[in-house]
Amino acid sequence: MVYGDGGQVSSIYWPNPYFSYWQNSRKIYNFSREAELDSTGHFLASDNATFDAADLGVAGVKFVALPHTDFWGFDLNNSEFLSLDACEAQCTGEPSCVVFQYKQGKGECYPKSLMFNGRTFPGLPGTAYLKGPADFNVPELHVHQWQTDDGLAIQEDIAGCDAAAPEVVMLNVSSTAKMSSNQGKSLWFYFYGFLSAAFVIEVFVIAFGCWLFSKKGILSRPSELLAVEEGYRMITSHFRAYSYSELQSATRKFRAKIGHGGSGTVYKGVLDDDRTVAVKVLQDVSQSEEVFQAELSAIGRIYHMNLVRMWGFCSEGAHRILVYEYVHNGSLANVLFQSTGNSGRLLGWRQRFNIAVGVAKGLAYLHNECLEWIIHCDMKPENILLDDEMEPKITDFGLAKLLNRDGSDSGLSRIRGTRGYMAPEWVSSLPITEKVDVYSYGVVLLELMKGKRVSDWVVDGKEGFETDVRTVVKMIVDRSKHSNGGWVADLVDERKIETKGPDEVPGVKKLSILDIWEVALSLPHGGAIVVEYQMEKVKAPL
Repeated sequence: MVYGDGGQVSSIYWPNPYFSYWQNSRKIYNFSREAELDSTGHFLASDNATFDAADLGVAGVKFVALPHTDFWGFDLNNSEFLSLDACEAQCTGEPSCVVFQYKQGKGECYPKSLMFNGRTFPGLPGTAYLKGPADFNVPELHVHQWQTDDGLAIQEDIAGCDAAAPEVVMLNVSSTAKMSSNQGKSLWFYFYGFLSAAFVIEVFVIAFGCWLFSKKGILSRPSELLAVEEGYRMITSHFRAYSYSELQSATRKFRAKIGHGGSGTVYKGVLDDDRTVAVKVLQDVSQSEEVFQAELSAIGRIYHMNLVRMWGFCSEGAHRILVYEYVHNGSLANVLFQSTGNSGRLLGWRQRFNIAVGVAKGLAYLHNECLEWIIHCDMKPENILLDDEMEPKITDFGLAKLLNRDGSDSGLSRIRGTRGYMAPEWVSSLPITEKVDVYSYGVVLLELMKGKRVSDWVVDGKEGFETDVRTVVKMIVDRSKHSNGGWVADLVDERKIETKGPDEVPGVKKLSILDIWEVALSLPHGGAIVVEYQMEKVKAPL
């Protein structure tokens, strides 16, 4: 479009001057006089005047080959196994495609929207084809390369307008060996630089950490850190599975044997965290590994001051092992029955009373307070351990099958327990409830008063006659009904005890009789035993 002097229009395409600028779709206050007609036939002026030529459309294009050239990035797409013509057709049909690279062999095609980061190098595979107008004349380019003493030489011949006098230009002569060497040195430089930087950062972080710890006094408080660490150990080691090798190492290959019973053998051991433990290797365990672990998970949650704490287990292969806390004073049987002749420690009446109360509390917890109803089924002095303060702790609880609250469980049909402490229910086909433990507890109370096993008592003046426990019970019941109480002296430990005598512990005498009453009578539950003991404890002048 041409503007004349004074702004007069000399083109038939200028709009009607009598129309407003918005009616003509023009820009107001436009003083430039620029316009462009592109190769497709589209016209655009600076004042927003536009029109399309009658022959609007894309003109013919051609592609100029640039061997060993690549432009990184800006790929519109990529394809494989295409011919050169198919790749060229892709770029031709895409208006935004300005160049494409084609690699022989796999037929790789990369149409690109921008020519950026371009490079020509003899080692580069493929050829870049630059899109241009069909009437754009480009000199023909020939690339030659050969090997010289200095390396690989490249010569590109560009034919000028005068074909008779071609212009030859040497573009590059380089040594590939030197280039590879330089590249290798560059890589090592970056590698060592990275290592040096990482080392410096690490030293700085360590120095800063030491400064921070020393400033806040953390390093000067090792006892507090040890306390935190010990607390963490207690949390993580509360109840867990141990490997067989761990327990084998802790017990020095199961050498320190400290006990043996019907359910297994007990060994003394020391764990990696310096805890002394009692390791019980079970025998004749028929449960599968899953059932065994399920039962132990319930037992492991039990915690009471009068119950031995279980710290873990092992169930590798055929091994079934329990890990308990170690109780230093051993069992009540060792203290009570092996202290004759001043060869051992003689329990005082206060200690015996406290032991009776503690065992009753432990049984009451198992029967009424824990999540699972647990019947011990083998209450006897050997399963009552004494700690440093002579407080009782019941052990081996839960080895019998766990019961449901309704008491229906065929798993307790087989007789369990120790002769002399077994309740009549075991041989009378009666339902097995917590009363079997109460019966056994009553026998333990009698032995706690007498200082001897019930089966060793002298009956009717016949020395050496071992009577059945139920016979002793019947004897006690009959005498309590038909005598004035003088017979009680026969139930008291004959050894000299320096503390107060049995007449001053009515709670022990009374409950010993109540707890071993015949099955026909109503036996108290474990909880009732504890309540009655607490009442008698207040009355007893101990």
